[in-house]
Amino acid sequence: MKRIDFKTTNTLAEELLTQGLVTKLEKKSFFSNLFSTKEFADIYFYNGSQLDKETIEKIKKAKVVIVNSKVAKEQVFAQTQIDDSKIKIIYPSINTQYRKPKVVKEEFIKKHNLNKKKKIILFTAKNLKSSGVKEFIDLMISLTVDNFQIIIAGEKTQVYSLKFQISKYNFGDKLLLLEDYEDMDELFLASDIFILPTYNKNFASNILKAMFCKCAVFITKNNAASEMIDVFSKMESPTDRSMQFKVDALLQNKDDLKLIKKQNRKIAKEYTLENNLKKFDEILSRLDS
Repeated sequence: MKRIDFKTTNTLAEELLTQGLVTKLEKKSFFSNLFSTKEFADIYFYNGSQLDKETIEKIKKAKVVIVNSKVAKEQVFAQTQIDDSKIKIIYPSINTQYRKPKVVKEEFIKKHNLNKKKKIILFTAKNLKSSGVKEFIDLMISLTVDNFQIIIAGEKTQVYSLKFQISKYNFGDKLLLLEDYEDMDELFLASDIFILPTYNKNFASNILKAMFCKCAVFITKNNAASEMIDVFSKMESPTDRSMQFKVDALLQNKDDLKLIKKQNRKIAKEYTLENNLKKFDEILSRLDS
């Protein structure tokens, strides 16, 4: 059985271990490494974070390196010079139960007493600040149309802090702040547009989730997740001034919004956990041959 290793786990690696398709390379103690031959995994998962000396060694010794984006592949090749054929791309896995967005939205609107005629624009992230919450709010203020509802969801302490920062704005009932929301899938399924003006470069998996849940999405082009979208949906920077016109246009054009949402779901369906397991199995088969 093949052994895998990683610095940061992911949905695919966890599922492989759960199903017993691979084993995790056990980390030996410092003294064990001194008196025995150092072991390395057959397959190393790299998520695009900074390459340190230890990670580079593990990548060089692995038979296959699985990365989560083209950017990560280029980074690995540039800093290790390993055979390009050893580096395989498997984008982050979507493990979301799909329900009809129209039905979910109706239930969500009723539960939170929202206006059913308004489009829902969502912002959520683990770290609100580095993911561009201030820039998101600035964008919302700049919009000229009025047929939208804003939702910002995050960890309780971050949302609590945000309340003070935005108190100077008169959002009224246009803004719904949600703390530690239990069903995040529901949020994505109920929303129409997901915007992430992030400063982070590592793949924002919420972009794929939003696309799978039939949302139009926008993200800064410095983030690896921008590989999944077209030019229209890419932000030049977190403060991209063209965003006001793009979002205004989508809010006013029902057919364009509907088409983008449909196209996004079609793209994202390719990266379900089930499909990524098949991609991994193909890599495994070639490794054994």
